[in-house]
Amino acid sequence: MVLLSLVASHRDLDLAVLERLSSDVHAVGRELVGASPYVTGAVVVATCNRYELYLDVDDVAHTPQARAAVAATVAARSGYDPTSVGRHLQALVGTDAAAHLFAVACGLESMVVGEREIAGQVRRALSTARHDGTTTSALESLFQASSRVSRSVEARTGLGAAGRSVVGVALDIAQGGLARWQGVRCVLVGTGSYAGATLAALKSRGCHDIRVYSPSGRAGAFAAARGVVAVPAGADLAAELAGVDLVVACSGAAGAVLTVDALAEARAGSEHPLTVVDLALRHDVDPGVHSLPGVRLISLTTVAQHAPAERAAVADARLIVERAAAEYEAGRREREWNPAVLAERTRVLGGLEQALGSLEPELRDERAERSLRRRTRAALHDPTVRAREAARAGDVVAYAAALADLAAVPVPVATSAASSSASSAATVGPGAGS
Repeated sequence: MVLLSLVASHRDLDLAVLERLSSDVHAVGRELVGASPYVTGAVVVATCNRYELYLDVDDVAHTPQARAAVAATVAARSGYDPTSVGRHLQALVGTDAAAHLFAVACGLESMVVGEREIAGQVRRALSTARHDGTTTSALESLFQASSRVSRSVEARTGLGAAGRSVVGVALDIAQGGLARWQGVRCVLVGTGSYAGATLAALKSRGCHDIRVYSPSGRAGAFAAARGVVAVPAGADLAAELAGVDLVVACSGAAGAVLTVDALAEARAGSEHPLTVVDLALRHDVDPGVHSLPGVRLISLTTVAQHAPAERAAVADARLIVERAAAEYEAGRREREWNPAVLAERTRVLGGLEQALGSLEPELRDERAERSLRRRTRAALHDPTVRAREAARAGDVVAYAAALADLAAVPVPVATSAASSSASSAATVGPGAGS
């Protein structure tokens, strides 16, 4: 197998392009695994600023076919042609793919470097793939490793420990247009993970006059569980904004839930300033509202422009990620190449036990048998170590040579335990008596 990731993010593409690529995101993994004979597993990570597919491909020779299958599948949903999709998705293989996921999980590739939300989003992507039946043991191992690396980076560098996040940076920017948090009247649009993080961040700042609006009708349960008030289901959002100081929108609904015309009509004659924070990739709020008198719009693009970074912590984190990725790939190769080594060891050791077990009880000598086992294991030890070291290093030539040496170790002859022990230097193989 080979690990292949196809990556698109805010670093290279406009958010509008990411939005189109992310259409019907979870169906993509199911379709790829179900339709492509080369893709055995898929996990899709889609957030407000990235769209990434991690694929378990059956053979490195089939990565071009896997990439073509992804381009066709994403094109069918995004409206782009397959060639354009292929240009938008950067391909990474093996160690590079692992290193990228580890960096993503640590927040090193986020708009806000070191943000906390992304680690949870990566975990949820794996959970979704499990539910859809598109994971494999290799992808499970990769994503679980990414969580360990994320925790290690935070513990060893402090990156993310300050609680920085997309939500936090957005609210810090919004604070500049508000008198003080204690008197702020806010409407929160959405009930997902970002909405939960936003609500917690608002309360921690002293904002408690919060009402929740949900275009999908889930505001009641969300608000009741968190001690805030829900906007009645079916209410006109724009009409609910009279006298409101702040709107934070993060529902991810298909299409804007707050349009320019609706907000303009609701604010007709009002001079009350309104700050609107839109954290949805698909724009909960029509970007044109920034042109309305008294309205200030803060978008994901604004967040990216104000995102802080700590140079020393980031440099240390990247070094941890690079080492972890190299170690992960070395361990993966060792696991993948180890069956041939185990087969040779089983041939010799299993053959020895079978030969000893066939001896008549009166011919068996426990001390002589221990000596024979010790000599046999000694003959196997050096080529086994060399094979595993070569596998970790990816040295195909050295691995083949070590495997050949293992194959040259004969099964010891045991006509009797005592005679086998005496002749083991000659029968076990090169170096057995050294």
